Amino acid sequence: MILDKVYHQKELDYTKDKSSEKPLRSVVKSVSWRIVGTLDTILISWLITGTLQLALSIGFVELITKMVLYFFHERIWNKINWGK
Repeated sequence: MILDKVYHQKELDYTKDKSSEKPLRSVVKSVSWRIVGTLDTILISWLITGTLQLALSIGFVELITKMVLYFFHERIWNKINWGK
């Protein structure tokens, strides 16, 4: 699985490098942010469509795709030294 490969990549000494995050932290941040974002998407979709079932469908698809995108976005930015 992709997450296993990312998590078990060359282990870094996170106690020495405080500017780096463990992959699990990125996963937890991804999930918590997506809960907030998905609730927002469901609410907006419901207001626009007037259909709760459609709004929930849109929210579910958005939840999965954006969580995966955010995880990889976060991991890439974690490798960039600019601004650290």
